[in-house]
Amino acid sequence: MRIKIKNRTEIDKLRAANIIVRDVLSLCGDLIKPGITTWDLEKASREYIEKVGAKSAFYKYQPAKTMQPYPAVLCTSKNEKVVHGIPSKKEVLEEGDILSIDFGVIKNGYCGDAARTFAVGNISETARNLMTTTKASLEAAIKKMLHGNRLSDIGHAVQTVVENDGFNVIRDFVGHGIGQDMHEPPQVPNFGRPGRGLKLQNGLVLAIEPMVTEGDWQVDIREDGWTVVTKDRKLACHFEHSVAITEEGPFVLSA
Repeated sequence: MRIKIKNRTEIDKLRAANIIVRDVLSLCGDLIKPGITTWDLEKASREYIEKVGAKSAFYKYQPAKTMQPYPAVLCTSKNEKVVHGIPSKKEVLEEGDILSIDFGVIKNGYCGDAARTFAVGNISETARNLMTTTKASLEAAIKKMLHGNRLSDIGHAVQTVVENDGFNVIRDFVGHGIGQDMHEPPQVPNFGRPGRGLKLQNGLVLAIEPMVTEGDWQVDIREDGWTVVTKDRKLACHFEHSVAITEEGPFVLSA
């Protein structure tokens, strides 16, 4: 699949899908508190996208025939879970947890995709610092989304912020292009040397998603085939925005 450059009409359609994503993540943030389950968040999200006439980009997603289709509209990844945690009626949020929520929709044929990590009540200083750093690394990456820069400038910005603060970047999962398909070329690693790879140009739309861990960057995948956890079971954090490169600069579609 080739890299697809979007025109203004397509960027507007991507913006409309991403507004729904933004609103669902905000809805989840308002609901999060000790005692609720990740399935409570799933249920509320399903109801919202039905109300606005959107379709989940995640539900029944099957990237390979050997994998089970994804069974939910949200990815809810608590504490040591990095990404792709499956909502459950048995998973109760507790004081001190952090919860990453990744969510995507399709609206009028175009995809939106974003993620945020939320604090559940009062959290540890380490967890708070991890969240602050991950969000800051995303903001640094977005600033590199300028016509004429190179693709690796994005990942280098993430890695620099993260490692300067004493954390590590997950290597096994990366950002991606986004448009009519949720995952389009190019892949966007969150690490690497600057000045390399694809030359960025106006109309390129990328989902930038730093995944950052308190400890080592290596991961395991659980028996469900989806849930990714840190190998050392230390905390992980995930923030993501879909961003278009425009003549006016980076346009954060999911903000």
